[in-house]
Amino acid sequence: MSACAFLSYVSIVFMKLVPLQPIKSRPQFLKIATLSVVFCGSVVGGNISLRYLPVSFNQAVGATTPFFTALFAYFMTFKREAWVTYAALVPVVAGVVIASGGEPGFHWFGFIMCLSATAARAFKSVLQGILLSSEGEKLNSMNLLLYMSPIAVLVLVPAVLIMEPNVLEVILSLGKQHRYMWLLLFINSTMAYSANLSNFLVTKHTSALTLQVLGNAKGAVAVVISILLFRNPVTVVGIGGYTMTVLGVVAYGEAKRRFR
Repeated sequence: MSACAFLSYVSIVFMKLVPLQPIKSRPQFLKIATLSVVFCGSVVGGNISLRYLPVSFNQAVGATTPFFTALFAYFMTFKREAWVTYAALVPVVAGVVIASGGEPGFHWFGFIMCLSATAARAFKSVLQGILLSSEGEKLNSMNLLLYMSPIAVLVLVPAVLIMEPNVLEVILSLGKQHRYMWLLLFINSTMAYSANLSNFLVTKHTSALTLQVLGNAKGAVAVVISILLFRNPVTVVGIGGYTMTVLGVVAYGEAKRRFR
């Protein structure tokens, strides 16, 4: 998030890729702050859930994000989709329910944290959609990232010091052991900036719900790779649930295209 703030500032002030937009009102600032806090909550919750759940199941639960996004979009912006689009989300959720029943490594606390992170991710997508497109508070993607990132840093630093009190010792030790660690960290941060900026651009030019459904394509790949890499046990019921979720995502994409 520090890299996102720095690179956004360089891109706006020095490279002048987009004009600098000031924050216009206190309500707008509060929405940006809320977006930052929710973003941090989604990332931290997702990381905590990985201590208790296999990556494959974590990704399957994450595939329900479009369901929560549609729910939040309806209540926050009163935006309605075609009924066929909502119907396509049913197998997405049903698949996760089935996969939960067939998951050998199921853990209730991990599941709750994963579901909370998923809901937070959906809420963040809708809120960033409002900030990127509403007439009175519209910001371009780079400016939103510029203002959001420092607030996220202020939220994450205390959380890190409480949850990982020896983090500074660990990172300095890794820096001494691995000569390319700082370079890799810089590349990772730059990629994170690119991913967040792309995330905002997709939200602006399509919708929050489409963004989350596209993200599920990544989730399907992550499920397969995690099973091959970590060799966590899966059952026929679990595979059936994962498959139903992926097919639901495909059905959503088709419904969205036809009933745009």
